[in-house]
Amino acid sequence: MAGLKSKMVVLVVMMVASFQLRSTVAQTRHIVGDALGWTIPSGGASTYATWASQQTFTVGDTLYFNFTTGMHNVAEVSQAAYGPCTTTNTLSLNPNGPATVTLTRPGSHYYICTVVSHCQIGQKVTINVSPLTATAPESTPLSPPSTIATPPSAFEPSPTGSVIPPPSSASPPFTTVVPITFLAVVLAFFY
Repeated sequence: MAGLKSKMVVLVVMMVASFQLRSTVAQTRHIVGDALGWTIPSGGASTYATWASQQTFTVGDTLYFNFTTGMHNVAEVSQAAYGPCTTTNTLSLNPNGPATVTLTRPGSHYYICTVVSHCQIGQKVTINVSPLTATAPESTPLSPPSTIATPPSAFEPSPTGSVIPPPSSASPPFTTVVPITFLAVVLAFFY
């Protein structure tokens, strides 16, 4: 009976630890431009520079570019291409909006719209991504890693042409909690 009690105590401790671990791996979902979205800003390039300066970007975070397909796109470009808004040889291009980009490496990242002269009149943003740390802020759960992911069809433009904002979710993803809980149960029985 004492062995079963100690196993149960270890199980409870491991489950609590799994929820603590979940809070350290959850990343932030940044909506580029907040309510403005990804569009030609009336304040020019300083609009997105100001927005980016108020954010903290960490590896694993996602950028949500809220735009209507056909009106804009989002391309990651090199630093050399960013200043003059060079649209050839992009690192990645997503013409379908809204688009989600997962930040997979630290350092500076440069994003532009390649439609006609949108970049030249301010539709571009530079961000600096920090390495992942155990004290990253908790927010929306991390999506599967990729450079650019096409969002689900639920984010299609509404009949009026505006983009429907995505739903938010504060619950942990099934894929994060279940493996850690399973590991806790297995370890509890070998203790």
